[in-house]
Amino acid sequence: MGGREGGPVPHAFRLAVDALRAARPRPEVELEPARPPQRLAPYAYAVEAAAVEDGDDLADGRLVLLHDPAGHEAWQGTFRLVTLVRAELEPEMAADPLLPEVCWSWLTGALEARGLSFDAASGTVTRAGSYYFGGLAERRPATQIEIRASWTPREDRGGVPDTAAHLAAWGDLLCQVAGLPPSGPGPLDRGAGVVSLPQRRGPHHP
Repeated sequence: MGGREGGPVPHAFRLAVDALRAARPRPEVELEPARPPQRLAPYAYAVEAAAVEDGDDLADGRLVLLHDPAGHEAWQGTFRLVTLVRAELEPEMAADPLLPEVCWSWLTGALEARGLSFDAASGTVTRAGSYYFGGLAERRPATQIEIRASWTPREDRGGVPDTAAHLAAWGDLLCQVAGLPPSGPGPLDRGAGVVSLPQRRGPHHP
């Protein structure tokens, strides 16, 4: 739990971090604390995670909780969640022109599926391809999708967001980008255009 200000850590931030530490995402998500950024907000906490199947990392990501007790105009609140999610795709899937829009809808859909309210969501979806030649020509082309996003979680009457639920939704996003099936019934499981990306079943190297 990082803070660039002296003095005690704000109570609301402490409660939000405690909820993140106690949260248990779905079993395919391996989660661990990470060093938080120091300059984005007065207080910050971060976790890193990988979606794993049969010992292979199919997607990885980072989730950062920021807090500014004075509020932040661009955030429209005092808390902000920032994420980076990456996964390797089969080239034919990455060529889908609707892929960026679909990936962005997975983020907002994962939050909405758990009944979470949020504001000021923004971000980018990037796909990049690597092709190998010469001594590396035997390697298959590799294409990676990357989602960078941030959003403001709504706070309760005590000024604390439900960070555990947001972490669970983020874990759902990580698994969906990894190509893993949904974990249980809910809006993300009811068909109607909801798909998971078919992944290359092998180690993921960010």
